Amino acid sequence: MIRVYNTLTREKEEFKPLEPGKIKMYVCGPTVYNYIHIGNARSSVSFDTIRRYFEYRGFEVEYVSNFTDVDDKIIKRSKETGMTPEEVSKKYIEAFFEDTGALNVKRATVHPTVMNTMTEIIDFIADLIEKGVAYESEGDVYFMTESFDGYGKLSDQSIQDLRVGASERTVTADDNKKRSPLDFALWKSAKPGEINWDSPWGKGRPGWHIECSVMANKYLGDTIDIHGGGQDLSFPHHENEIAQSESKTGHPFANYWMHNAFVTIGEDGEKMSKSLGNFVLVHDLIQKVDPQIVRFFLATAHYRRPLKFSEASLDDAQANLEKINTTFVNANYRLETAADSLADDEEVLAKFAQLEQDFIKEMDDDINAQNGMTILYQWIKEWNVYLEREIVSRVVLEKVYQKATELFGIFGIEEKKAALLDEDIQALIDERLEARKNKDFKRSDEIRDLLKEQGILLEDTPQGTRWRRA
Repeated sequence: MIRVYNTLTREKEEFKPLEPGKIKMYVCGPTVYNYIHIGNARSSVSFDTIRRYFEYRGFEVEYVSNFTDVDDKIIKRSKETGMTPEEVSKKYIEAFFEDTGALNVKRATVHPTVMNTMTEIIDFIADLIEKGVAYESEGDVYFMTESFDGYGKLSDQSIQDLRVGASERTVTADDNKKRSPLDFALWKSAKPGEINWDSPWGKGRPGWHIECSVMANKYLGDTIDIHGGGQDLSFPHHENEIAQSESKTGHPFANYWMHNAFVTIGEDGEKMSKSLGNFVLVHDLIQKVDPQIVRFFLATAHYRRPLKFSEASLDDAQANLEKINTTFVNANYRLETAADSLADDEEVLAKFAQLEQDFIKEMDDDINAQNGMTILYQWIKEWNVYLEREIVSRVVLEKVYQKATELFGIFGIEEKKAALLDEDIQALIDERLEARKNKDFKRSDEIRDLLKEQGILLEDTPQGTRWRRA
């Protein structure tokens, strides 16, 4: 039984999809005016891992994630670069796919954009006006926040507290157009020189919050199973989505709300963000660090816990990833070269069957990837014990391989065989040296042959073993 933490109820709940065996899932995507930073990537990787686990457990997941390609930040970047807003968004959508592709994030079933959903957005807003929960004011359209009785339920805030907070803010020009300072924009009238579309209220463009409601409704229906995003989106973005969506349809918008925690940086654990100027772009990082290490770092932490980014944390991820990959390489080599090791030993199968149940138990508890990895490390430890005893099970290897690759998105065996890291090579050379000291010449020869298969040639010299790529 899978249980997930629901931000809406602030407790873990048994996951019950609207339709047996199928999941409708919407995750807020980026505003495409720049390259994504590690904090943005955490959301992409976290929900990719969650999606992968549901699929691993047999669900068919319809996964929608948007691009905000109409926004103040895009307009500003357009003016700075001389590019059109369309050119800016196109550039950074392509960059998003390049960077998340390097992190082995699967593409969504649909990646809708604001520009391609404009007709539906305008129709959605018109419906809200007709229902009496939105109003036009000087070319803008606002949602009447206090018309929705449940406003504040996601972020656990009362409408009275929100009124007090709004009254303490500095009044802006937009506030003078509103009936209440709590009301939020559904449509913004065009300013001179800005990108705009025709609407019943004049030329303009959508507000930020409306797009996700419309896209989720268009592709997934009135009620969806899961809505996800970073915890900073809980208020006001997701709160506003609930208000406008449920006001329009009369149905619950999403049954489960899941939010990933921040990536922090520095000794004080400050949230990484572009506005604070303390961010690390994925585009730059993966030029220096193997993208699979970055993926491993992001995917193997519990999605609801803050994740501290540092060189040391990446070093730890690299060390753990190399242990797993080295085990895969060694085990696969044994299977290919030792016919007497192909039998599925009953002891091995029984041991790993229990570990598999332990793994599912941990992952079923709110997709706890951190605890799931603990079981996988135990798997690797037990596996290495059996390797020493010359017992290898292809069935077990494939199960471990499946979890490491399909769930956590790390390199598969074949890819790794073709791309051994320098550290992997040195670890095998060190193991060979130890085997030679112990007069285990069989293992020494196995390692030499394994490295030769990978195009790595060894030369034993008085100064030690040297290696080079063929």
